[in-house]
Amino acid sequence: MVQVLQIMEPGQTPDHQEGETDFAIGIDLGTTNSVVAVSTNNAVEVLKDEDGEALVPSIVAYAPDGSAMVGELAKRLLLMRPDSVVSSIKRLMGRGPKDLKSLGGQLPFDLASGGENDGQLVRLNVGNQVLTPIEISADILRALQARAEDHLGGVVKKAVITVPAYFDDAQRTATKDAARLAGLEVLRLVNEPTAAALAYGLDKDAEGLYAVYDLGGGTFDVSLLRMQKGVFQVLATGGDAALGGDDFDHAIADHFLAERKAKFGDVELSSSDVKLALMTGRLAKECLTGVEDGEWSLTIGDQVSQHSLSRETFDGLIASDVNRTVKICHEVLTEAGFDPEDIKGVVLVGGSTRVPSVRQAVADYFGTDPLADIDPDQVVAVGAALQAEALTTGSDTLLLDITPLSLGLETMGGLVEKVIMRNTPIPVAKAQEFTTFKDGQSAMAIHVVQGEREMVDQNRSLARFNLTGIPAMAAGAAHIRVTFQVDADGLLTVSASEETSGIEQQVEVKPSYGLSEEEMSQMLYDSMANAKGDMELRLLGEARVEAERAMNAVTSALQADCKLLSVEEREAIGEKMDALHHIIKGDDRDAINTAAEALDAATQDFAEKRMDKGIRDALTGVEVSALSD
Repeated sequence: MVQVLQIMEPGQTPDHQEGETDFAIGIDLGTTNSVVAVSTNNAVEVLKDEDGEALVPSIVAYAPDGSAMVGELAKRLLLMRPDSVVSSIKRLMGRGPKDLKSLGGQLPFDLASGGENDGQLVRLNVGNQVLTPIEISADILRALQARAEDHLGGVVKKAVITVPAYFDDAQRTATKDAARLAGLEVLRLVNEPTAAALAYGLDKDAEGLYAVYDLGGGTFDVSLLRMQKGVFQVLATGGDAALGGDDFDHAIADHFLAERKAKFGDVELSSSDVKLALMTGRLAKECLTGVEDGEWSLTIGDQVSQHSLSRETFDGLIASDVNRTVKICHEVLTEAGFDPEDIKGVVLVGGSTRVPSVRQAVADYFGTDPLADIDPDQVVAVGAALQAEALTTGSDTLLLDITPLSLGLETMGGLVEKVIMRNTPIPVAKAQEFTTFKDGQSAMAIHVVQGEREMVDQNRSLARFNLTGIPAMAAGAAHIRVTFQVDADGLLTVSASEETSGIEQQVEVKPSYGLSEEEMSQMLYDSMANAKGDMELRLLGEARVEAERAMNAVTSALQADCKLLSVEEREAIGEKMDALHHIIKGDDRDAINTAAEALDAATQDFAEKRMDKGIRDALTGVEVSALSD
């Protein structure tokens, strides 16, 4: 068969399907609002509707026939038939029912049952349908894609989509799956703070050390970047995946509901009632950004209540959340070894940074007014569009992003061996060698975990797989090489191979759902607060593993050569084995080490006798002349 290759000159592109454009778009898929942009020759255009609005509310309404309406229309329908409307769906991406059961009464979602038996995905009752967050997010992406196609006059198939820096593997995978459902090829998932820095750096020709403060609707991230001659290097990142403008809405809604309860008494709220209360809270938040006070009405059932709120009271309601963001900023700078005065500028990202008390808190901590001359609602999409152009037509710009949480393996004793440390630049591949624990071991269970703690049960499980077919060898003789690969999207692949036999297994880490919102932000805090205790637990675990290894070795030796020992010698070793077996169950590391040393001392003569026997066996039948040769 003769194969024909179509060869093109540099700069030319292959023929497209009829109507397909050469453009790749940049998408900021947000919790509250989403934005789409396109870049040509580093000139970015944020795409707007016929009314000149760039923001597309991340709200989806479903008609009885299953068709979806996205944006402002869906936002208006929230008042008319809230049971058919979904907002803030980004908070559920990559999550399972077990993560959300405790939050079901607080979030504006009606969770469907049966998710545990169907891939562990969250499912929502929306009108007369049951939908996953991936499907709902795909409808938002389709609306953004349609806006781009109307503007560009052709089919758009490629996009760069931004995600919070603290999105885990499951959340990133869910985002890519939503894009695939929408008919979009994801060229790259880019962390939102990195995209914002790219937009600001190229637009302003900025160089130096910058902090990107990203407070969106559902998540908070702060990233520290060094910008220099087209290189954007992320040095450190931190955040809270359960903190954002939605929490400000909750604070106001709870305040109004408490006032309502005092007037009308306690009434059980449906998910639709929660949606209406949160919508009222969001409206109040947005109004108080520009005015000092206002009054709003809240209608639940046939009861209407009136509520007044001043900006001063609002600031008090959200003070703990705002202070939390400042604390995270301090932690990130401290870990990276910098002080606030080292920062040349602070870039604001996300609509929640419009809140006056937020901007003031940022200015007070960093000692300088934050940079907000690029619209904080649009700056992430601008960066995504620039990266989309770079990936399709080439660019001199280099993005060096990082992985926000450490990745490792479970080892004997429930310990974590970290293979890729947090804040490691990506893409990255790192390998580490392990060995077998028992004689003749033919398989090894590989358990991949994520987090900063020392013990497995203190971190989050990502995936498990088995390396089988290991040749029978003595304990410690096998060479198991485990390789972690994190791609530019922050997605992990793990492979394991036995070096002597070439046996290999690989798994693309795609957990059904990822870290809960609380766990994501709690991991780093716990790792610092419990560092000493964690290390003590690790040392205890290591002592237990070494003691068990010693007992296994002695047991194997006794089974093979017990005839070399007298009855008294066997009894003496047995007593030391029994003592160590008993002590190993306790929490006294020193006692375990002492008992292990006692067993080692008791078996020294046995080890020498076995060595002598091995030499005699090797020399049996060998002539002296052969040895001299």
